[in-house]
Amino acid sequence: MNLALLIIIIVLLIINISLAVFKKPNQNNDFKDELAKYALEFGKIDQLIRSEFSTNRDEAQKNSRETREELANSFKTFGETLTKNITDLSTLQKDQFGNFSEQLQALTKNNEDRIEKLILSNEKKQTEFTEQFIKSSKTTKEELAASLKTNEEKTDKLLVSFDQKTKELNDQLNASAKENRDEQVKSLKSFEEKFTQNVKDFNELQKQKFDELIIKQEQLKSETELKLEKIRETVEQKLQTLQDENGKKLEEMRNTVDEKLQVTVEKRFDASFKIISDRLELVHKGLGEMQTLAVGVGDLKKVLTNVKTRGNFGEIQLGAILEQILSPEQFEHNKIVKNGTQERVEYVVKLPGQNEDNTPLYLPIDSKFPNEDYQRLLEAYDSVGTIDAKDLEIINRQFENAIKKNAKDISDKYINPPVTTDFAIMFVPTEGLYAEVLRRTGLFEKLQREFKIIVVGPTNLVAFLSSLNMGFRTLAIQKRSSEVWQILGAVKTEFGKFGTMLDKTKKKLQEATNTIDSAGTRSRAIERHLRKVELLPQNEAVELIGDALKLDIEDILEEAKDNSFNEGD
Repeated sequence: MNLALLIIIIVLLIINISLAVFKKPNQNNDFKDELAKYALEFGKIDQLIRSEFSTNRDEAQKNSRETREELANSFKTFGETLTKNITDLSTLQKDQFGNFSEQLQALTKNNEDRIEKLILSNEKKQTEFTEQFIKSSKTTKEELAASLKTNEEKTDKLLVSFDQKTKELNDQLNASAKENRDEQVKSLKSFEEKFTQNVKDFNELQKQKFDELIIKQEQLKSETELKLEKIRETVEQKLQTLQDENGKKLEEMRNTVDEKLQVTVEKRFDASFKIISDRLELVHKGLGEMQTLAVGVGDLKKVLTNVKTRGNFGEIQLGAILEQILSPEQFEHNKIVKNGTQERVEYVVKLPGQNEDNTPLYLPIDSKFPNEDYQRLLEAYDSVGTIDAKDLEIINRQFENAIKKNAKDISDKYINPPVTTDFAIMFVPTEGLYAEVLRRTGLFEKLQREFKIIVVGPTNLVAFLSSLNMGFRTLAIQKRSSEVWQILGAVKTEFGKFGTMLDKTKKKLQEATNTIDSAGTRSRAIERHLRKVELLPQNEAVELIGDALKLDIEDILEEAKDNSFNEGD
């Protein structure tokens, strides 16, 4: 209300000044001093109003802060004993004071905004007023002075009234805050009394319950002791009985277990000793086999370290493969393929076809086994991390040179077209050596191109010879196919004659059957006539008719032979 009254007074003052200015637009320049004085007084009034509002706001905030501090101290004092109701009450009061503080701050802020707007409006009006005052005449000086005096008096009255209203407002705020504090103190005191009484009643009730519980606990303790004593006696009796029975049973079980354990242990010991004896015998046999194997490995090592025996090893392996795949007439051993020399290739395979001198075409196969160079290469591979790269390269070069040297020897000694093919086969007896040759880029092709040598291992030699054997069989079948057709034609012709002879033989057999039947009939008729004749002894009968019977049989056989010859023609 005071703020609205102050705003109304300021607005009326501005209106009066404006009316006074606009009534007499002509004034003298001497009036500027009075106008400046008026503006200075107006600024003082503005500052006084601002200072008063700031003081009122600070006092209200201070009172609110003091009130909150007092409430906080009170809550802190009784905080340990207060329950949820005290918390709710303090929260409610805090919200009320917060709302009151917010309302007061909002009102203060609203007043400040309005005053600032009035100040801005006054500044604008003052500017207009100053311009109008400069243009106005001196005639309005006395009226303006009187109006200013009147306005000053009114302003003083308004300030006095504003001070009174502000003081009344502060008194009301202080009274309201005091009443709130008194009410809070009363409510807290009442709650404290009620809470104390409730705690006291609860303690009495709890004490009473504890006394009753102690009495019941003593009774229960006595009853439990009696029951436990009875149970203890019963348990002791039962345990004593069980101990006696268990002792007897354990003694019986111990005796039984001792007997069975003795028998079982003896059986198992016997079985274990037997198993151990068998295993030791097997171990002795295995050691003997290992010793035999070690001797065989040593012999194999000796064979592989000797150049001549190593060559024999490759030659024997090559011969075994040839004997498995080809027939003996398809290959020869230690064959001389160049006239005027004594160089003998280990094996040659006879290929189909003949040369101009009716000799077969030979395919030379010779075995090579550069074991020293190969072993050095394997040892170098095993020590890659320790051996120098140059040394490894030298070993590789030595191995390649050994392979090339062997290929050149075979090419120079055993390739002799047209007696042999224009290429030869170099057999290496291990797959590792063959794989090492293939692993080197261009070595296999270089041997074919420069020396006409094909390197083979045990596996692909078997495949190569198997393909050759199939080719031999195919050529043999093609060569004999015309002879087979001629034989089949002759068989067909003879088979036709054989059918005719079968028909004639069937007819003769039928005639012979008829003759035999007739002879049988005649013999039976003769027997009927001779039934009354007495029999002669065997010797006499032979003497009388033996020669004549022999002549008759010979005549019959002779006649049958003549008939067969005539029918065959």
